[in-house]
Amino acid sequence: MMNDPINPSLVSASRLAYLGDCVFELCAREYLVRRSVRQPSVEALHYVTARVQSQAVDKLLPLLTEEEEAQYRRGRNIGHTSAPKSASLSEYRRATGLEALFGWLWLMGRQDRLRELFGLAFREDDDAPYDDSTQEDNICF
Repeated sequence: MMNDPINPSLVSASRLAYLGDCVFELCAREYLVRRSVRQPSVEALHYVTARVQSQAVDKLLPLLTEEEEAQYRRGRNIGHTSAPKSASLSEYRRATGLEALFGWLWLMGRQDRLRELFGLAFREDDDAPYDDSTQEDNICF
């Protein structure tokens, strides 16, 4: 059963976001471990909160394919009526859209694209091109 292929198009947006939440956190954790940060659980908050994920969406939206943007919108449009205290409803919806996109990419087997998008969202120098060819920058699986 675990080896049965899943058609991501048939998975609900909320389930994609559920999976994508885990995938996104895994990317963040791997990124922190590779950089040998002293307090990874504290540093992780710089990557996995709805507010930060919403800011990442600003960087990534212009770079998404039409298909990826459609998956982002599916997740963003889930009917949330409340958000955590740390984020506005708009930020929460945008973060959910990003998580749905990451869940969809995971199910599509597109770990290379996950790695690329995470790196683009969180590279330290916004003017430098993202290069995932080095071991240090090769994050997210």
